[in-house]
Amino acid sequence: MPARQSSPPRAARRAAALVLSVLLAACGHRSADATPATATSSSARTASDTPAPAAAAPVAAAPSAGSAAANPQGRIPVLEYHVIGAAKNTLYSRTLDSFKNDLETAYRLGYRPITVAQMLDKDFRDVPAGMSPVVLVFDDASPSQFRYIDRGNGRLDIDPASATGVLVDFNRRHPDWKLRGTYCLLNGGAAGHNFFGDAPPKDPSKFDGQRREWRFPKVQWLAKNGFELCDHTIWHAKLNKYSDAVVQQQIAGNLMGIDSAVPGYRVRTMALPYGLWPKNRPLAWQGSWTDPKTGQAHPYNFQAVLEVAGGPARSPYDPAFNPHSISRIEAIGNDIPNQLERLAKTNGRFVR
Repeated sequence: MPARQSSPPRAARRAAALVLSVLLAACGHRSADATPATATSSSARTASDTPAPAAAAPVAAAPSAGSAAANPQGRIPVLEYHVIGAAKNTLYSRTLDSFKNDLETAYRLGYRPITVAQMLDKDFRDVPAGMSPVVLVFDDASPSQFRYIDRGNGRLDIDPASATGVLVDFNRRHPDWKLRGTYCLLNGGAAGHNFFGDAPPKDPSKFDGQRREWRFPKVQWLAKNGFELCDHTIWHAKLNKYSDAVVQQQIAGNLMGIDSAVPGYRVRTMALPYGLWPKNRPLAWQGSWTDPKTGQAHPYNFQAVLEVAGGPARSPYDPAFNPHSISRIEAIGNDIPNQLERLAKTNGRFVR
């Protein structure tokens, strides 16, 4: 059960100090909200909340990869992952074998990865004709998503058992599966959820041995290698609990952290922690926070907002597409492979 949270005024004062700490000392804040791998909320799904699949009429076999007829208004699966490499599948974690199986299933069925930004731009050039886009989204920036192995003498290798390492290996074995995905980052979360791990010098074995000084190089590597960086607040704040000022500080502070790692990077997507909207809903995608010490304003304006659930997303060619409410498929049990299979068999998916 999550610890009781501070009241918004106190959180606002603490949050203002936090951004300065993130930018100057590169050290994350810890909050009662900030345990995304284990915390639950009233709107978040749990294993017991997941409804049993209803009986369905038999459907035809999925067409061969690359042979499907064009369907630009079909649905696009946006997959939502958190911790990768756990001992068992839970609400916020997925075993390595299950994650790899998700990729193999998607590949076999003729899906190819793009980012949320590419989806917004209707840029499907990475998807061959007759195939379908899929978006892989990784929330919370845990060490399990991007882990280094220190080989000594300054050599750092991406751990093949981390989510990023799995994607690199999958691309090596399947060159037509591009290095694409959207990483929704925290820059001050608890338990190492701070740009993929922030073990202090005095205790370098913490958080899978992911050292504080490796954080920016990881974020930079993602930006340089075809992945998208996404705002997810500083420490996974439950935005429905806070004032407009705190909401904007949380979102702008995360954007500032990303800019510190990759100066000038244009962040276009924001993912709602726990799927919880702020009381003033438009602040999820547009607002501004002014640093009380410097007087400098830090505005933000995102083109996309990701929900926590809701099933396959609408196509940007669908007249009902709302970029400020893009639904996702959570990695719970067999939901992802089942949804991928059903979309393919029922011809309900986007096909280029």
